[in-house]
Amino acid sequence: MKKYEMMFIVNPTLDESNIKKTAEEIKTTVEKANGKVLELKDMGQRELAYEINKHKKGYYFLLTVEADKNAVDEFNHVANVNENIIRSLVVKVED
Repeated sequence: MKKYEMMFIVNPTLDESNIKKTAEEIKTTVEKANGKVLELKDMGQRELAYEINKHKKGYYFLLTVEADKNAVDEFNHVANVNENIIRSLVVKVED
């Protein structure tokens, strides 16, 4: 399995419990797709470089995983469908 960093930005208008719930849902999705979660880092609320869906801020999360293509595809699908996530990115980490 290859190592990936999956970053996603959660809608800032949600309350704290829903923000944490969204992050846990993403983590669970990757684990169910046979990905091994090494770290889930809450980077907190930050200014966006540009407006996304009329939001100027967002809650950033960084998920470090060992996964195969199936887990990455599942993350991308769920991140695109979930209305609480305003942006996501997957980067392969070189060893």
